[in-house]
Amino acid sequence: MLWRKLLVPLTSLALALVLSVPAGVNAASASAAPATGAASAADFGAPGPYATTVEVGAVTTLYYPRDIAQSGRRHPVIVWGNGTFAFPVVYRDLLLHWASHGFVVAAANTPQSNLGISMRAGIDLLTRRNADPGSVFHDRVDLEHIGASGHSQGGAAAIVVGADPRVDTILPIQPGPLANINAVHGPALLLAGQRDSIVFPALVRAFYNAADHIPAIYGELRGADHFTVVGGAGPFAAPTTAWFRLHLMGDQEARTEFFGPSCGICTDTRTWSDVRRNARATQIPAATL
Repeated sequence: MLWRKLLVPLTSLALALVLSVPAGVNAASASAAPATGAASAADFGAPGPYATTVEVGAVTTLYYPRDIAQSGRRHPVIVWGNGTFAFPVVYRDLLLHWASHGFVVAAANTPQSNLGISMRAGIDLLTRRNADPGSVFHDRVDLEHIGASGHSQGGAAAIVVGADPRVDTILPIQPGPLANINAVHGPALLLAGQRDSIVFPALVRAFYNAADHIPAIYGELRGADHFTVVGGAGPFAAPTTAWFRLHLMGDQEARTEFFGPSCGICTDTRTWSDVRRNARATQIPAATL
């Protein structure tokens, strides 16, 4: 793995997620969405170079580069879990942002994702599609590099799925408490919101404190509440993209965002209200030898 080389099921949460879906968008009618303009090498919050498209399935919604069949490379995978009573369309902007950077995102079509079953099903689906000569995904999916992410209950699910040997890294966003990080075997970036009154930052820090067996980083986004990520990628776009580009694509320009004595998120106090790195994370150098 690259790193070795280097429910809360609340009624108020459900209502807010439903009301936050952008007008005119629904999962059943999601269609191709172009990502225009290539990001500069270190501008991880800008759209990537790939135009994107969406395929809505019964169990999994796929967000991926539109011309993947003609791509000259294999694309890493991110599996996604939704918050309580939410569906992938709620997080459409973030998932399309990742797809524009070259990832295949397999989002679970379930509003109760905590067990991670549907997220694992996304990996299984892409494994079959990758092996199918008649699929646009044939031999274009990098199944050796898979990350797991999600929001709220889906963040907890990302921790659960992090125990799967196929998953290389996790990035839970404001994860609910129903998970055990002790079985996670890859590096973790745990994100909290400074003003989150549903999943308090202390709950996310508890996961970070327990993750002393893996490289783990805790990042608290200044001013963010529990719904900042809903309906738009917002301040979550850049750090999440950089994390996955580093761990799933080997992008060394992204490394300095998280590692070394002057890491980007460590010094950016306008964006981050609190950043912590455990001993295993601080041992990772800012550059490869």
